[in-house]
Amino acid sequence: MPRVSGPARAPAQRKSASAKAADGPEAQLGGKMAATKMAATKEKKVLTEADLLKMRDSDYMNEAQLEFFRGRLQQMERELLHNADETTEHLRETVIVPDPADRATIEEEHALELRTRDRERKLLKKIQQALARIDSGEYGFCEETGEPIGIPRLLARPTATLSLEAQQRRELRQKLYGD
Repeated sequence: MPRVSGPARAPAQRKSASAKAADGPEAQLGGKMAATKMAATKEKKVLTEADLLKMRDSDYMNEAQLEFFRGRLQQMERELLHNADETTEHLRETVIVPDPADRATIEEEHALELRTRDRERKLLKKIQQALARIDSGEYGFCEETGEPIGIPRLLARPTATLSLEAQQRRELRQKLYGD
């Protein structure tokens, strides 16, 4: 067997200073901390719509689902408040236009914008009520029947308070009786 001299063997046998430091207690502690952070990230992983739809019926309105809808509702709330601020700024800008047709167009645009914001104001109220239902544990269940509203319906309309069947019955009553 050929004899290998010391320097040729040294790189394979010796660890670099950084490799030795990586084996030290600080590195092991850092590795455990990183693993703990990763585990916490997995626990707090925000669900996607696909994840929600894949969940079993027995998982309905668990903590992860409630957090998903809370986040979605809070995002909607922020967007509506931002739109309201923009509208306020836009309406404060006064433009004096001598042409009556141009003035009428601007007034009509303002009226349309105000109607849109009024609808958003009503939606904002529903969002705040939905957030209160999440806090009280009533979110995701029909107000009339107490049955689950269903994830697909809540994804389409996070402020829904009635199951699809109950909503259809209500709309039919309104159509028939003008309620």
